[in-house]
Amino acid sequence: MLIHFSKKECAMSHIVKVLHTAKTGTRGGRDNGASRSSDGLLDIRFSTPGSARIGASPEQLFAAGWSASFATAIALAARKRKIALPADVSIDAEVDLNLGDGGHFLSARLNVRLQGLECSVAKDLVDEAAEICPYSKATRGNIEVAIKLV
Repeated sequence: MLIHFSKKECAMSHIVKVLHTAKTGTRGGRDNGASRSSDGLLDIRFSTPGSARIGASPEQLFAAGWSASFATAIALAARKRKIALPADVSIDAEVDLNLGDGGHFLSARLNVRLQGLECSVAKDLVDEAAEICPYSKATRGNIEVAIKLV
């Protein structure tokens, strides 16, 4: 089955150029599965949180990808505004797998550290990053997200 969302349904931007395509193959699911990227740089086993099996959860991978992308978006916003970022910018991402009346759903928190910047400057950079980060755009209006300066 092929599910296709039109531009109008997803409110996507017009694609001018594809910068990167990540390709993975996954066998199994979160209980006993594994994923490997086409270039072999990612080779990971999955496990259910709390199980004895060694492996990561899909939520951990999503949190890692989102926090890395958000840090890059902060750097882009700072460069655009000609603001020098501190060397120790860090983001702790928390992605929850929840169960509700309608089934499973995600929620997330990004805790951003921009030590050494005025609070108002740091807030402006985080606000701008939230507008340009592709993961933030993808989740906007789809899951509950809290972004906090710590």
